[in-house]
Amino acid sequence: MREESGKLYIALLSIHGLIRGHDLELGRDADTGGQTLYVLELAQALALEPNVARVDLFTRRVVDELVDDDYAKPIEIITDKLRVIRIDAGPDQYVPKEQLWDYLDIFSDNVTDFMRNAGKFPDIIHSHYADGGIVGVHLANLLGIPLIHTGHSLGRVKRSRLLASGLTAEQVERIYHMSRRIEAEELTLATAERVITSTHQEIEEQYEIYDHYQPDQMRVVPPGTNLKQFTPPTGQELESPLFAELTDHLIEPNKPIILALSRPDMRKNIGALIEAFGQSKTLQSLANLVIIAGNRDDIDDLEEGAQEVFHTLLVAIDRYDLYGKVTMPKHHRRNQVSLIYRIAAASGGVFVNPALTEPFGLTLIEAAASGLPLVATEDGGPRDIIGNCENGYLIDPLESSTITQALISLLQDKEHWQDLVDKGLKGVKQHYSWDAHVKRYLRIIMPIAQRSEYLIRQPVTRRSSHKNEYVVITDLDLNLIGDDGDDQALQRLITLLRQNRKMVKFAVATGRRFDIALKLLKKHKIPEPDILITSAGTEIYYAPKLTPDTAWNKHIDHLWSPHAIRRLLDDYPGLTRQPKSEQSRFKLSYFIDPQVADIEDMKSMLHREEQAVHIQVAFGQYLDITPLRASKGMALRYVADRWQIPLEHVFVAGGSGADEDMMRGNTLAAVVANRHHEELSQLIDIEHIYFASKAYAEGILEALEHYDFFNKTKQS
Repeated sequence: MREESGKLYIALLSIHGLIRGHDLELGRDADTGGQTLYVLELAQALALEPNVARVDLFTRRVVDELVDDDYAKPIEIITDKLRVIRIDAGPDQYVPKEQLWDYLDIFSDNVTDFMRNAGKFPDIIHSHYADGGIVGVHLANLLGIPLIHTGHSLGRVKRSRLLASGLTAEQVERIYHMSRRIEAEELTLATAERVITSTHQEIEEQYEIYDHYQPDQMRVVPPGTNLKQFTPPTGQELESPLFAELTDHLIEPNKPIILALSRPDMRKNIGALIEAFGQSKTLQSLANLVIIAGNRDDIDDLEEGAQEVFHTLLVAIDRYDLYGKVTMPKHHRRNQVSLIYRIAAASGGVFVNPALTEPFGLTLIEAAASGLPLVATEDGGPRDIIGNCENGYLIDPLESSTITQALISLLQDKEHWQDLVDKGLKGVKQHYSWDAHVKRYLRIIMPIAQRSEYLIRQPVTRRSSHKNEYVVITDLDLNLIGDDGDDQALQRLITLLRQNRKMVKFAVATGRRFDIALKLLKKHKIPEPDILITSAGTEIYYAPKLTPDTAWNKHIDHLWSPHAIRRLLDDYPGLTRQPKSEQSRFKLSYFIDPQVADIEDMKSMLHREEQAVHIQVAFGQYLDITPLRASKGMALRYVADRWQIPLEHVFVAGGSGADEDMMRGNTLAAVVANRHHEELSQLIDIEHIYFASKAYAEGILEALEHYDFFNKTKQS
């Protein structure tokens, strides 16, 4: 029953984490992060709305001497319309979310008892995360109250990241109870009237892979931003001590600042920004470049990925002789970030996010609210942000020239710069403030609470297990794509893969380097694969955030001595090093003249010198040397093992000698017609290798039909 006629009573469920109405302990552990802040700020914003009578935020009560006594209070009254209700469930002490699953039924029963004793039931239940979702399912089904859900993160995606970190499937299951979590998410999707997401990309890349995904169920409502913290400059920022610190090493400190702010992560693609800056004398004359990339004392003390990023950045600065024009401060505090934005804005600068993939882009909203125009990747969240605010340019993160052009157009035209600043300030307030967020949110839930709008569900087919998943994996060059390839056939193949993506993972294995492979995929409008194997099998990445498999890197870094190998091969007859753009950490690439170079002699020489390597020749002219444990076939088998996908469920389309070990064995394989006469012709008598009569994507489609591949997935 409603407390006041026409006004909503909303119950929010955020079970794990430490939540209170003041001084949130953000970052205390993995459970006290962005979700707790989002839920509290949502509750506070909803309580300010005239059409909302009451908001109760239900969480777990914690009585533990290791945490504050606040978390033991059964009821915390924040305002006359907002309370935090703490429910007993399980042990008294603070428990990580992964250990709460056995107590969620108790939590559900105790929430029901609380509501019955109060004599008031909410009009809407809004659950957060998977544990809140399964409690929401119980309450919605028992009490007949509509359920709204926000996932924050999803188990199927988290599982891939955990596997990439080096955990086995058994460890992921034992530590994180991943099967229970994914099943809880499926049941939540099967019950919720609406699912709130931050971006359209979140729907396309995460929710679509769930069995109970319903397109009409999804609604995009970007999180609100604290516009009291992020504000335009006042004019005093360039006199601050922080400005002096940031610009201390710059020759002309009063130039406009091109600002980038991110973690030192390869996917953030800061190297492309330095390249754009370094290649343009015009850009260097117009502005300085300030890169805020985390905190560091000594680069050698950072984890390997961050070390590699800083090495790349420092080499680029040196290559283009950008000393005095670029600065990368070693330290900053979180509470200085808003001032850093304002300093860049006061200088007449621009905020740049050149990330390869950016699911949301909170820094873009913060920067826009601080008076900065934007230049950002066309991938993911920035499309929505710049589309809504019209305050900047979307760029191709793999083409540094697009970054250069966007920055010059902004920095050379102050009237245009100011126009975009004004649009950004207006757009953030209109689309990304908490006021805008709750108004859009209420427009979604009001008709559901009033029972005037219902979700019409489409029939779904449930998979019995992730072990019933299938994989289609293909090389890129002269295989999936080619100079005279059939784009229509390629698009038909992409459509077929998309239609079957709940059961079939799409994978690409290429000798190309990671960034070059992404450029090719983008050029041919091929969607980001679920699994991307690059640099001849030495690197593995997983969608949706191109998460690198660090465990694979550690596995193949065994007796690998690239400097010694280069020294041994520098004067070898018939070999010429390929450009730096083709080299990577675990791959040495050469052009080979097979009339001069003796491959078997080369192998013997390297083995005599105690170099444990794998040598691959592709298209008769390219030679790659990788660690002994690395190849496309080994990478494929590693992924199949980690994901527990039988090799009999894997279809491989190959075209060069480097693909041979992917095709041999228990996989279903095919050679496209344009490669028949070359390095794979000796495989023609092997039963599980089909030689297609057509070329490129058309040949792949022919082979899939030959194996009746997609019908097999439906019968599993």
